[in-house]
Amino acid sequence: MTLFQALDTAVTGATMSRVWLDAIADNVANINTTRPPDEEPFRARQVLASSVPGADGIGHGVRVAQISLSDAPSQLLYDPDHPHADEFGLVRQANVTLDKEMTNLLLANRVYSMNLSVMDRAVNAYRAALQIGS
Repeated sequence: MTLFQALDTAVTGATMSRVWLDAIADNVANINTTRPPDEEPFRARQVLASSVPGADGIGHGVRVAQISLSDAPSQLLYDPDHPHADEFGLVRQANVTLDKEMTNLLLANRVYSMNLSVMDRAVNAYRAALQIGS
């Protein structure tokens, strides 16, 4: 693997992590979104990644394969004073759980940081190789 291939592979990981972080931010921003009980609730976004295979049998990074909506059930909350409440006082909550999103945030942030570290090391190695000739 050349330095440029290492850099390209790390860029794909950082790009996928950025998409993942954006989805997490959207989920957390809508954690308190409610709807009337008969309407579809806000559904958490989930990012599915897949590897980018290379012709030489070695992976060449990762890509976002799909962004799907969670099929986890949403909860009904009794809040008769809420503007979305039905005649029984029920409101449908988003199917986002803060603990899951915070765990995903930690993972996505760590993946992003590791890829930035690989990019930094590849650039430094390339600079060192250029200085050898001078």
